[in-house]
Amino acid sequence: MSDISKAGVYALGHRQVNRMGYGAMQLAGPHVFGPPKDRGAALAVLRAAVEAGVNHIDTSDFYGPHVTNELIREALHPYPADLAIVTKVGARRGNDASWMPAQTPHELKQAVHDNLRNLGLDALDVVNFRIMGGGRWGGSIEESFSALAELRDQGLIRHLGLSNATAVQVAEAQKIAPVVCVQNEFNIVNRTDDALIDKLSEEKIAYVPFFPLGGFSPLQSKGLGAAAERLGATSRQLALAWLLARAPNVLLIPGTSSVRHLHENLEAAAIELSANILGELDALA
Repeated sequence: MSDISKAGVYALGHRQVNRMGYGAMQLAGPHVFGPPKDRGAALAVLRAAVEAGVNHIDTSDFYGPHVTNELIREALHPYPADLAIVTKVGARRGNDASWMPAQTPHELKQAVHDNLRNLGLDALDVVNFRIMGGGRWGGSIEESFSALAELRDQGLIRHLGLSNATAVQVAEAQKIAPVVCVQNEFNIVNRTDDALIDKLSEEKIAYVPFFPLGGFSPLQSKGLGAAAERLGATSRQLALAWLLARAPNVLLIPGTSSVRHLHENLEAAAIELSANILGELDALA
């Protein structure tokens, strides 16, 4: 059994969570649409994650849609007292599995109520506003984030975060309501958010990277694989361990639909990286 406590804990809203969490996106069907091929296996992964000490699960009601939240409720409700469930709003799914913006105040309110209903909760621990618009769209988020802040004031949401946000949008949101986490794409070779991570760390705000192996060139993948082999680890484990070493406010949410892969991911929490290995990995960028 992996000991994920070795990676430490960090404050996520009102909870202290283990820095190694779990992302539920892969529990839905192909292209994050429709039901899983094996519902029993999906339920088993969620239960195994909690049994292994995971107390931070990332989800959204637009996964499926509704599928992952329904699975989480079936597998884990009534929820452990220390479990933080973080969800996202800001998108909807077409009948063809397409992803479309859903960012008006009305759409965001509906999404929050959908998450509450399908998760079986009276209030959501953390709601991330997923900013849509192609890449890191730099427009104002005042109207949308203000709508979520109103739901927070009503007690339907405890804490707010952002996903796919620029530093300017984070600053704009903070003028409206406290931001407890930012969830963006970041990994060894995609270092766009280096400065943002450090700024958020100073402000005690969690940073949650996704796509830990996204965007690697064949040469970079070969270098990562060679370093991982010397450590007796997989490339994915090493990429996750590097993220944990990057800053104390980094929280991970690797996803999988396999119990075996779940434990493999969680084992990355115990990997210690020397200065030489960190330098070698930094050079891949």
